Amino acid sequence: MPRTYAPELRRRVIDLIESGQSVAEVAAMVEPTEQTIYNWWNRHLVDTGRRAGSPSIESSELLAARRQIAELEKELAATRRANELLKEVVPPKVGSKPFR
Repeated sequence: MPRTYAPELRRRVIDLIESGQSVAEVAAMVEPTEQTIYNWWNRHLVDTGRRAGSPSIESSELLAARRQIAELEKELAATRRANELLKEVVPPKVGSKPFR
């Protein structure tokens, strides 16, 4: 499982890089690796509009929407299965037309 860091640490690291320090210098001062710091810096550039890409807020909203869609698809499949089982158990009423 990936390690998570406090948002304050990320903010401090980004501030140090923006003040002119290199990623290697900052990595020597704090725990995250250089690659992690590069990831944070690249994400910061996208979020501030200095680099092309989807901002973090859009990515998190998209992820939440995909999770909700998956949950709704599971519920729909369960409902369809329950409907099929009921059709097998409950006979249709006499004189009724089949529902399509």
